[in-house]
Amino acid sequence: MKRYICWDVTPAGCVTLIILCATVLTACSVCISGTIGWVGLVIPHFSRMLVGPNNQRLLPLAIVLGAFFLLAVDTISRASMSAEIPLSILTGLIGAPFYFYLLLRQRLALS
Repeated sequence: MKRYICWDVTPAGCVTLIILCATVLTACSVCISGTIGWVGLVIPHFSRMLVGPNNQRLLPLAIVLGAFFLLAVDTISRASMSAEIPLSILTGLIGAPFYFYLLLRQRLALS
């Protein structure tokens, strides 16, 4: 089996190291920005469902839908109760089931 000269790591070990680094970087970005990052996961997928793989139409639509989504969530959080609900809770409540639906649909399409 080949080994990398500088680190003495096998290719499988290198893949594991890359996945570990990506996981840590993602966790750090969520710690800094909060779970509002659901917008970055859900909205591009939803936009792709609407317009398909055409990136010239996808990117502007994702930008506009992301803005409208955050505007709607912010309005709901301010208007629903006397105390303001954090945006991360609402985006998680909306984003997590939708993202689960997307994963389930993709898994069923692959089977």
